[in-house]
Amino acid sequence: MRKTAVVTGASSGIGAATARRLAAEGFHVVLAARRRDRLEALAKEIAEGEPGAGRVVPIALDVTSQESVDALAAAVGGCHVLVNNAGGALGLDPVANADLGEWQKMYDSNVLGLVRVTKALLPKLIESGAGHVVNVTSLAAHFPYEGGAGYNAAKHAAYAVNEVMRLELVAEPVRVTEIAPGMVKTEEFSLVRFHGDAEKAAKPYEGVAEPLVAEDVADCVAWVVTRPPHVNIDRIDVQPRVQAAPYKLHRE
Repeated sequence: MRKTAVVTGASSGIGAATARRLAAEGFHVVLAARRRDRLEALAKEIAEGEPGAGRVVPIALDVTSQESVDALAAAVGGCHVLVNNAGGALGLDPVANADLGEWQKMYDSNVLGLVRVTKALLPKLIESGAGHVVNVTSLAAHFPYEGGAGYNAAKHAAYAVNEVMRLELVAEPVRVTEIAPGMVKTEEFSLVRFHGDAEKAAKPYEGVAEPLVAEDVADCVAWVVTRPPHVNIDRIDVQPRVQAAPYKLHRE
């Protein structure tokens, strides 16, 4: 029997790469994100490019909307794996100049969105007999850096939720894993952070020969969810070789 995986934030970057990889691993995959046109294009790409892939279903989802999350839960049959990937960063302002609206948006997507989707799908994950929640956070959750306070705070909260869930679900057939990536170069993460300013978005990657790419993180997700059901990988910190911390990079 094929297992079903739900991937949030699946329209681009790490989410899209994870969807491709899990489909290649034989999962049925539910692609969940706000941009349905992108999801439909990705579903078609996977169906045509992976002969052994499971069924791929696009479902429009806004993790900040309870109504949208409820619709997702109603549309999904069984669920074995939930990858909470939706979220992102906004700005690099110091606390003294904090844009609280941006802080609120980061908390709504990275934390409340994660909780909202997990809560909605948890009964299905338990019912599967071998459920798995994978929360994609960031090294920013564990290593604060200047200018990153809002994102640090949101991802640290997501990490805290992850740890509490593992305690609360220890008697249930559900594994809980955190994937905490360092520098990952994707098409949109930095561009969104800097509100579409391509010059600012490119700057963090200047001189970094080989940052991670989305497929590197997807590889981590695929590995943890394909371990035997009695094996729980608590957390993977993954960063490029040239990164020692969020604020320590070798640049050429």
